[in-house]
Amino acid sequence: MAGNLQVSGVDFDSYYVPNTSFIGYNDTTLFAWGSNGSGQLGVNDRTHRSSPTQVGTGIIWSKISINGVDVGTNPYHALAIKTDGTLWTWGDNTWGQLASGNTTSRSSPVQVGALTAWSSVFAGGFFSFAIKTDGTLWAWGRNDSGWLGLGDITHRSSPVQVGALTNWSSIAAGRLSVLAIKTDGTLWSWGENTNGQLGLGDRTYRSSPVQVGALTTWSLVSIGNSNSAAIKTDGTLWTWGYNGTANLGLGDFTHRSSPVQVGALTNWSLISAGQWGAAAIKTDGTLWAWGDNGLGLVGDGTLDNRSSPVQIGALTTWSKIAAGWRHCVAIKTDGTLWSWGFNNNGQLGQNNITHRSSPVQVGALTNWSLISAGGYSVMAIKNGV
Repeated sequence: MAGNLQVSGVDFDSYYVPNTSFIGYNDTTLFAWGSNGSGQLGVNDRTHRSSPTQVGTGIIWSKISINGVDVGTNPYHALAIKTDGTLWTWGDNTWGQLASGNTTSRSSPVQVGALTAWSSVFAGGFFSFAIKTDGTLWAWGRNDSGWLGLGDITHRSSPVQVGALTNWSSIAAGRLSVLAIKTDGTLWSWGENTNGQLGLGDRTYRSSPVQVGALTTWSLVSIGNSNSAAIKTDGTLWTWGYNGTANLGLGDFTHRSSPVQVGALTNWSLISAGQWGAAAIKTDGTLWAWGDNGLGLVGDGTLDNRSSPVQIGALTTWSKIAAGWRHCVAIKTDGTLWSWGFNNNGQLGQNNITHRSSPVQVGALTNWSLISAGGYSVMAIKNGV
């Protein structure tokens, strides 16, 4: 199972960041399922799918990200990188979030420029981010409240560099806010801050990256609609922002504008924040979740809301996790794919629209390697197909 992120560069071998991926394999294929109203599944139509459907043929993909935290207002789009370092986008493009230089939406992947230097991607609510192999950070799309981090509110339909630094290592984008970590382990945030999701101790919007505290020990970040989470290099878990549905796992419903530690444990390794809650994996391979559980998001076999982390089953073989709107998908160390929660558009990949309150295996394959969950949509990569 993947261990804690080593903040030493932009190539994170064998590590997964919720909703985007930094892992590359030889001979990989991309699959998508769930809601497809914006063409975000990349299968050249806008028909929903309730089971995994391959995106293109003969294409070797390495990194993926699909957006859609707040499905009530968000359009959907998706980003991916091939093993050759080229960047591809598809889905809604109303605000230029596909980086095509126009606002034409696409229902199948289209290459962005000709560069082969892209290393990671992340699809936000109405905008997109990517990091190149040189550690530079790039942004494009809608920019109403400075979501792109460019110091202004001008929309962009092509990639624009965020500052001039070359030490960005990872990024997570929510519906209207962004978190990022540099190679020195510092944490930065920008965008809307209505619920304190930027972690800066206030609720003031920022249009440029602002450092969160002075620590240099941040290793992993995730952000939902307006709730944020992060793991430090010591394995501690921290959350802040909106907490109206116990999104923060702190045992209460109080919003926070600065990072607060979740419990006292030092063995957290992965975190994925969704709109209604979050899921996490510990270094021992156990799976944990919390938040609004009315549709089975927590996955503990009940519909009881949880304001603190609850273990899902007793297995110690979980390796990757991604939380969508009110559903989750996860991969075990044996390469099997599992899903649970809300299933109105088939986002659980079970070939039906039945909600599940505990993990159910998706098919019988054992070669799933990466996952990304948006609002009602999921993308995943198989290895060695």
